[in-house]
Amino acid sequence: MGRFERLFEMLPDNVESVLVTSDVNRRYFTGMKSSAGTVLAFRNKAYLLIDFRYIEKARETVKTAEVLETKELYKEISALLRQEGVKNLAIESMDVTVSRLNLMKKHLKCVDIIETDTLSNTINKLRAVKDDEELEYIRKAQEIAESAFEDILCFIKEGVTEREIALELDRLMLEKGAEGISFDTIALAGENTSMPHGVPSDKKVKKGEFVLMDFGAVYNGYHSDMTRTVCVGEPDAKMTEIYNIVLTAQEKAIAAAKAGVTGSELDAVARRHICDAGYGEYFGHSLGHGVGLEIHEQPNAAPRYDKKLEKGAVVTIEPGIYIAGKFGVRIEDFVILTENGCINLTKCAKNIISL
Repeated sequence: MGRFERLFEMLPDNVESVLVTSDVNRRYFTGMKSSAGTVLAFRNKAYLLIDFRYIEKARETVKTAEVLETKELYKEISALLRQEGVKNLAIESMDVTVSRLNLMKKHLKCVDIIETDTLSNTINKLRAVKDDEELEYIRKAQEIAESAFEDILCFIKEGVTEREIALELDRLMLEKGAEGISFDTIALAGENTSMPHGVPSDKKVKKGEFVLMDFGAVYNGYHSDMTRTVCVGEPDAKMTEIYNIVLTAQEKAIAAAKAGVTGSELDAVARRHICDAGYGEYFGHSLGHGVGLEIHEQPNAAPRYDKKLEKGAVVTIEPGIYIAGKFGVRIEDFVILTENGCINLTKCAKNIISL
């Protein structure tokens, strides 16, 4: 069953047509990356309306929808809606601006526009469960990132800056076949590692400091995400203690990860261990999030996420402890949820590495 068919199967029966306008969801349904284009889909047919700049590529690439060159978008959408005889049109509430909604209301008077979150929520739920093709792209993205990690270990030493480490990681991922990087690479050293999403600076690495790296590669649109914390030289006793607490919390969460648990239940497994060790106040973010065409997507492993995680979802497991002014540790893998457990897509070692 194709993605359009699965979408309409999940939508309420009374939804007759949908308009997909966001770049990421357009790519999800058509397989084509572009900065423009609109997908109009009915229960029995789908169209990609796209302008002259992309028409040749679209006709060669898109197999899931009929490709039409557009010059007067809303006039052409209106004609197709009338042709199909539908009475309503669901839109992406999480993407459509107020000004665009007003244009739709002005030009698409032949249908009732469904402005609720119905379509956006359904697409998010659909995308949360990855098919085999998506999982293959995610695996490839992770392989690229891990290969870059293995190489960066030879680059990190006293005197290099956070910014230099981040740039080198980016270069390595692109050199190894990444389409792009998943997000602005995080590379922090020493006391800066206490900032979970700190920005790389010109701070130089010193002996005895942690270096925290959070990074990922993009392959055919799909992201990877991983974090490793290493030490230049030997860590002291407190650094080793904190590292091992975070590692055990992560291992417990991975062991508990499976389809059917809620995001809050999974988060609680790691959080309980860190709290019991006396560092609960230093773990201020959620355990994890979904990864796919976007670096943050559904589902989440978070204290207030009470939905059950589904088989085929890809979720990060990334506990951390951050002590302001001293140091922080985060260890992040990401896993595919199965009925009885999970498959860890992150293969590189997690034992504390001394460089």
